[in-house]
Amino acid sequence: MADRIESAAEDWLGALTAARDAGTPCVLVTVAEAQGSTPRASGTKMVVFAERLVGTVGGGTLEFKALEIARRMLSEGRAASELREFPLGPAIGQCCGGHASLLFEPMRPAADTLLLFGAGHVGKALVSVLADLPFRVRWIDEREAEFPTEPPANVRVEVTGRPVDQVATAPEGAFFLVTTHSHALDFRVTEAVLRRGDFAYAGLIGSKTKRARFEKGFRKLGVDSSRLTCPIGIDGISGKHPKAIAVAVAAQMLQVAEALAKTGEPAVPASG
Repeated sequence: MADRIESAAEDWLGALTAARDAGTPCVLVTVAEAQGSTPRASGTKMVVFAERLVGTVGGGTLEFKALEIARRMLSEGRAASELREFPLGPAIGQCCGGHASLLFEPMRPAADTLLLFGAGHVGKALVSVLADLPFRVRWIDEREAEFPTEPPANVRVEVTGRPVDQVATAPEGAFFLVTTHSHALDFRVTEAVLRRGDFAYAGLIGSKTKRARFEKGFRKLGVDSSRLTCPIGIDGISGKHPKAIAVAVAAQMLQVAEALAKTGEPAVPASG
């Protein structure tokens, strides 16, 4: 099958583990029951991603239909498992003559991936607030000395001289928060995020004046900034202390994450 990139012999459990670690949604398809003559026995598994798959449930029309169902579940953001019945006769173009029951289980990461750019006062405060929340944080800055020696367990420190390059390494549906020490770097990182377009949240620290100035620059570059959140943070918390900002922003990202889990569609939170 042309769609297949990984071979059927690859480890489906390894694929699931890698997907979890990368924060990549997928659907686990299992042959729950096989009666009569079927392409694969009960317990056979296949992992379906948006653009690839690992393993096989037998190829042919059965697998084609399974891929179609699994990818529809991914595109619609479904969370509930489904059991589907397939009589393997002329009706679906397979003449095995048996009957297969396939279980479709969407596997979405329990924790959302957040790329946090900037290890300044706000970045440090936000990391502290997020320590016990369902976010997997990649904390990115050029300045190694700015990072604490022992960040929280859900935080991975990344010291790099090219922060903008890290935008491309994030999984689809990631959260991005730009709070660097440089307006020029803020602009470049935010531009890269907006050009991706597949983010759940794109937050930029700053005032309405900063947003207007950045939007003017984005328009010149042909970049759509309609989904940018700036200023950041929920309404009602107006303090400028880093901890207050961190609490407001964490609450806003939680709102986005919960809405995404329910609808499968990212929403743009109102800027303060």
